[in-house]
Amino acid sequence: MLGIKKLSSFQLAIYLSLALHLVLAVVGLNYQGINPIKPKPLDEVIQVKLEPEKKKEDKKKEEKPEEEQTLVLNTQREVPQEKKLAYMDAPPAPSAEEWQKASTYTLKNSKRYRHNWGQQVRSMMGRSVEGPDQGMVRFHIEIAANGQLAKLETLWSTSDVAEKLARQAIENMPPLPPIPTGKPLIFQKTISFQPMDDGWPPIYKYDCLPDPPTFKNPFAWDGKSAPTRIEQKVADDSKKDIPTNCPGLEEEDTIESEAGDMKRQFEIWGSSRLNPKK
Repeated sequence: MLGIKKLSSFQLAIYLSLALHLVLAVVGLNYQGINPIKPKPLDEVIQVKLEPEKKKEDKKKEEKPEEEQTLVLNTQREVPQEKKLAYMDAPPAPSAEEWQKASTYTLKNSKRYRHNWGQQVRSMMGRSVEGPDQGMVRFHIEIAANGQLAKLETLWSTSDVAEKLARQAIENMPPLPPIPTGKPLIFQKTISFQPMDDGWPPIYKYDCLPDPPTFKNPFAWDGKSAPTRIEQKVADDSKKDIPTNCPGLEEEDTIESEAGDMKRQFEIWGSSRLNPKK
């Protein structure tokens, strides 16, 4: 009886162990069925299609959709227009009346004649345009008593084109009236071939006034003779009252000539100290 009981207890232990393992196995299977991490089987079939390699240009077109391409085209900056160059038409040539006055004007080395000569040359040079061809040229001129050119020499020039046009104009000038003094006229003249300046008419109302005395350095020394101080002599009549302008010449000066003369005086005598920058 004792052996049967022991055997029954051993068997009972085995049965309990098997039952416990069976319960654990069933619980494990049920947990695996409801586990969200468990991968699901793929019902879809993936097809792989091989295509030939496309060119780089085709790839770039496909990468950018049509809307994006249109946006880029619409936002491109427009090409700026070329800058318009400044220009100035040639001034009119002196009229026959102006040449008539110049042929009788003897003051200041035939001042009217010299001005008309420069205007005639500039008028025949044509339009001046902004750029490398613009510039100025200064000549030494000698005109015979009968009005014909005797000598022409270039002193300096800032533009080969301006010098060439000026020389062509001088060679093709119409016949000029005789010099008012009856003697050869010798002078220097600057011809401006620029779109912002073509010269200005001179002022005539001060031409009858005597020239101011020229300054001489009283301490000048030639290095050879004994150094002495030269006293500048002042004429007795220089202290007399001198008219501010010439009678009969005030009405001939135009507003343009007055404005040009004032501008020239400011450019010559102006100073940056008189109007400092703030």
